[in-house]
Order: sequence, then C-alpha cells, then structure tokens
Amino acid sequence: MEHITLLIGIVIVTALVFDFTNGFHDTANAMATTISTGALKPKTAVAMSAVLNLVGAFLSVEVAKTISGGIIDESSGIKPEVIFAGLVGAIVWNLLTWLAGLPSSSSHALFGGLIGATLVSVGAHGVHGDAVVMKVLIPAVAAPFVAGLAAMLATRLTYRIGRDADPEATSRGYRAGQIASAGLVSLAHGTNDAQKTMGVITLALITGGVVAPHSDPPLWVIVSAGSAIALGTYIGGWRIIRTMGKGITDIQPQQGFAAQTGAAATILASSHLGFALSTTQVCSGSVMGAGLGRSGAVVRWSTAGRMVAAWAFTLPAAGLVAAGTALLADQGTWGVTTVAVLGLAVCAVIRTASRRKPVTSANVNDDGAVATAGTVGAVEPQGAVTAAIAAVIPPPAGPVAPATDAPATA
Repeated sequence: MEHITLLIGIVIVTALVFDFTNGFHDTANAMATTISTGALKPKTAVAMSAVLNLVGAFLSVEVAKTISGGIIDESSGIKPEVIFAGLVGAIVWNLLTWLAGLPSSSSHALFGGLIGATLVSVGAHGVHGDAVVMKVLIPAVAAPFVAGLAAMLATRLTYRIGRDADPEATSRGYRAGQIASAGLVSLAHGTNDAQKTMGVITLALITGGVVAPHSDPPLWVIVSAGSAIALGTYIGGWRIIRTMGKGITDIQPQQGFAAQTGAAATILASSHLGFALSTTQVCSGSVMGAGLGRSGAVVRWSTAGRMVAAWAFTLPAAGLVAAGTALLADQGTWGVTTVAVLGLAVCAVIRTASRRKPVTSANVNDDGAVATAGTVGAVEPQGAVTAAIAAVIPPPAGPVAPATDAPATA
C-alpha cells in the first residue's frame, strides 16, 4: 500500500467540498415542509437535520460500495485526477442549481461527473453500464413516482381520518408528527447521500493504491463525510427550502407529515438495497403527491416542470463539465491546477450572484417567495391515476385554504 499523495489529498478535500454542497443543497429534502408549516423554526430545523445527517452516515455502507466499485470499474486505469475532474463538474452543477433555487439531484450530479470524466479518460469500458441502469437510472425514474403515490394516498387517508376532528388540534398533532418524520428523512438522507462521498473517497484511495480493491470505507472516511454533509446541512440551503416549501404546492401539516413519511420509507429501503437514488427527487415527488392528495390544493406545474427539466439535465450537464475538466486534468500538474483555479473562479462568481437577492432563515417563508421561484398557479389535472385513486379514497370534503396565487379546485 502507498501513502496518500498530494493529488489524492486534493481529491479527498474536493470530495468533502462536494459533500458540503450536497448538505446545503439537500437540506430542503427533510425540512422544507416542516419550516413552511411552522412546525419548527428555520434555524432549529436545520440544526436538528444536521445532527441526524451525521448519525445516518454511520448506519450503512451499501451505497458507498455501489459508488466505489459498482458504477466505475476500479481496474480500468482510472486515476485520481479523473475523480477530481468528476467532482468539479458535480460541484459546479450543484451551485448553479442552488443559485436558481432548483432542487436538482446532487447524486446525479456526482454520477454524471464521474461518468463523464471516466469516459473521456479511459473510455466506455471504465463504466459499468448495467450498474448505471439498474442502480441509478431505473431508481431515478421509479422513486419519485413511488414516493409521490405513497404521499398522495397517505394525505387522503389523514384528511379522511381527521375529517370530524377539531382542525386546530389536528394541525397541532400533525406538526408534532412532522418533526418526527422530518427527523426520519434527515436520518435517511445521511444514510444515503453521505455514503456517496464515502464511496468517491474510497475509490480515490483504491486508485492510488492506499487501500485494497473492494474495500469498505475506512472509519475516518465515514466520520469526515458525515461531518461535511452535516455542516452543509446546518448552513441551510434557504433558496431550495423556499422552492420546496412554498413553490410547488401549499403545504398543510397533514400533507407535510404524509410527504416526509413516504419519502423516508422510500430512501431507507433503497439505501438498504444499495440503490444510490436521488433523495431530492424522492422528496420532491412526495411533496407533489401530497399536493395532489388534498382537495382544493394547487400544484404549481410550472415549478414542477422546471424541476423535472433540471433532473433530466443534471447527469449529462455535470458529465459534460467533468469531461472538459478531465481533458485538462489529464495534462498533468498544470492541468489539475488550471481545473482547480477555474472551479474556484466559478464558485466565486456564483456566490457573488447569490448575494444580490439573498434568501435567509428570516425570509424563507415570505409569501413573495412563490413568485421568485418562477411559479404560476395551475389547476390540478384530474388524470387517470388521480381518478382511480379518488375512486378508492375519495378526497375529503370541507373547506381548505386555497393558494394565494391561483384558484383552488376540488
């Protein structure tokens, strides 16, 4: 075994930077609905989520093994600079979508970056195509629908169960339930997403000969990855929290509880199977399902459409950026240095742009937030799936609070 070289050290630091961006990019997954309904104060919510992200990082390594030895072929001749290029591509895409307030997938940004850099550097034989299809692409398509369907059913059930109860008492009860379900999502996020960085660092250690092929992540890797994502979570990705909590649909406590519970169950089950799915897509699908499940709620399909477009572009866009950086990084020390300088410059530009119209814990729940997300009201479509579910679990009767920017429909 070899010692950690300077280049591998740079890769490890870059991976932890990505993990940090993953944390603040994905804070909304667990806490957006909890914050929007007032179940927890914004700062309290992100602090709780950060702690549980750290705890979740220690629960499993199955997803990490999917990254380190499943998607990329360790023996294909891949070098640490290739992994570095892939990480730069993922970080740039994460920051761009955060600036736009779009809850895109940090996971797919990472996969796209690694795949794009590997294809340029070593060729198609460096990527396990079957693993990409079975453990990335299929879950990416199926998971949002599964979580959304579960949230829709759960929302309708909760309203039917509580239709004769005191509305204020019911809301208080579900706000308490939201805190528990948000904690479960945070735990699941740490279990799934922190492992992806663990897998990348382990892959870098394997390619550098520091650890043996097919090794589990060392303990120090688990601790550092869990700490980085927890710190990023505590910083709070307020722009994306605003979109998830206010921009997709109007969330009431019952819906928030149903959405978070469905998302947590989906993420934890997938983590156990080693599926490196996108927690962002799962949680966004759950929020949309919760919107469809409440009579009179409005799903803002313009925002949903922008999100889906970002999902579709994430993997290839990050892959293209990583492919370009890999071409530079392959040139040697000057190429790696150039990639690092360009990456830092892009990050600085994005940070400067974000300060023009800052979104913080103080204004994350402002009603004007919906407009800033580029949303317009839209009437909920009564498609075949919705109609079929309505036949089994009819929408609850009674008054509900309509959206402020669009007419509500039953």
